[in-house]
Amino acid sequence: MQIDVQQQAAVTVISPKGPLLGSDAVTLRDSIKEALRDNVGRVVLDVSKVPYTDSKGLEMILELGTELVEQGRVFKLACANETIREVLALTEVGAHCEQFDDIGTAVRSYS
Repeated sequence: MQIDVQQQAAVTVISPKGPLLGSDAVTLRDSIKEALRDNVGRVVLDVSKVPYTDSKGLEMILELGTELVEQGRVFKLACANETIREVLALTEVGAHCEQFDDIGTAVRSYS
C-alpha cells in the first residue's frame, strides 16, 4: 500500500492507495498516529483510493476513533466509496468517526 501525506493549511491529509488489509492497516495506523502527534490531532484520512477494507482496517478505524474521542477529538474520514460507507454503517464503526464527502469539507471542519 502506498501512503501519501500532504499538508493543507494546518491539517495533515493522509491518502492510502489500495485495499486496506492486514499489515497495511497497521502501517497506516502508525502513519496516522505519527501525524496526530505532529499536528495536534488535525488529520483527515482520505480513503478515495481505497476500494475495500477487511476487519483489520475496520479495527484500525475503530481504534483511532475511540482513542481520539477519549482525548476530546474526532477522527475524520473523507471520500469513502459506497462499499466502505456500507461496511462502516453495517459494523457501526462509522459511528466512531466523522465522514465527509470531500477532503476540502473535512479540512475546513477544523476551523
